Amino acid sequence: MSLRLSTRRILRKSLLAMIAAQAAVIASLMTATKIRKLVRGRHVEQLAPAQPVSHAIGDGSTATTYTYGEVLFEDMLEAIAGAKRRILLETYIIKGDAMGQRFKTALVEAAQRGVEVHVIFDRFANLVVRPSFLAFPSPVQVLPYPFFTKGWRFLSPRQLGRDHRKILVIDDSAAFVGGYNIGSAYATEWRDTHLKIEGPAVWDLDNAFIDFWNMHPKRRGDRLEQLGRAGWYPQIRAHRNVPRQLMYPIRGMYLEAIDRAQTSIDITAAYFIPDHDILRGLLDARRRGVRVRILVPKVSNHVVTDWLSGGFYGRLLRGGVEIHRYTGHMVHAKTATIDDEWTTIGTANIDRLSLMGNYEINLEILDPGLAAGMRAVFDNDCEKSERLNLDEWMRRPVTARVYEWILKPLGPLL
Repeated sequence: MSLRLSTRRILRKSLLAMIAAQAAVIASLMTATKIRKLVRGRHVEQLAPAQPVSHAIGDGSTATTYTYGEVLFEDMLEAIAGAKRRILLETYIIKGDAMGQRFKTALVEAAQRGVEVHVIFDRFANLVVRPSFLAFPSPVQVLPYPFFTKGWRFLSPRQLGRDHRKILVIDDSAAFVGGYNIGSAYATEWRDTHLKIEGPAVWDLDNAFIDFWNMHPKRRGDRLEQLGRAGWYPQIRAHRNVPRQLMYPIRGMYLEAIDRAQTSIDITAAYFIPDHDILRGLLDARRRGVRVRILVPKVSNHVVTDWLSGGFYGRLLRGGVEIHRYTGHMVHAKTATIDDEWTTIGTANIDRLSLMGNYEINLEILDPGLAAGMRAVFDNDCEKSERLNLDEWMRRPVTARVYEWILKPLGPLL
């Protein structure tokens, strides 16, 4: 009996010691990041402008890729101004700054001229935004996705996911989806990717918003109805993670595509913390001769994520995977291109929160033209990145290795 008690005490003390060490590491990393920002100042060099590129898809749709936020936001605002029947806007973050105000004003003006306007935003992600900015006047209908549900159900996995999606649907004619949140910094300082769809595939994004709105118990007003008609178009498919229904198809989409790869895999990930199956899939692809390239930010806006991501670099580099770290700016894109045939663009990062936790949406597109365009974007990003090599990584300080070891248990949580 005494041996059991002793073992429990040792385990409890070890667990508490690990938690304390993790807290200390996180605190030191966040402090160092804050000091670095203060030393450098608030000025961030703007990205070089890039124009959108359009591709005709075989199903009759047109897909336009955006890699520069200012151009994207102008096109989104123009689409809102031209709306005639309905606007559906869903965003993880909408900053209360000049760009956020432009969007709010455009939505209110559209509602005042008789357009049906529905807005969804994640309350937790906008905690730092003043409440008065997030209050839209009638007749705009707003659904703030709650921080947590009331009662014991907040512990259920069906209730834990954040609404991390970014969707804009105009009438039944155009839809936007991708990594861009709404705010002034995202317009010129962050490297992200968004997609505009026109044609039959708009229905998928329209339906994604409507399903989310209609199933939420705190929505206001009547149920939303479809404006267009569904169809079967294999070139473009929308994959939606829906925690409420315990549905997480985006992870399966990635695993299947990686398993099919024959020549190349190019992944851009803002936060790269792969689970065992995705990590093994990438290494298996490399062993069968596939060129695997992963592009991540050298320094992201979440310092703990950077260190957790670094914990995978040694194994990937030893397996022949290329790791490119984007310098100078935060790369926030969530894209992949495989074999110059298959592309995904959307809102899901390659980490547990996105693949097994949050509400997310990614489009899967089978089109060589779009894939070629995305490969060109990837190659251009690589030119602005530092390629990491195994010798360099193995020479990193012992302190870095200790930090990675201490933080590693947090990986499944993020």
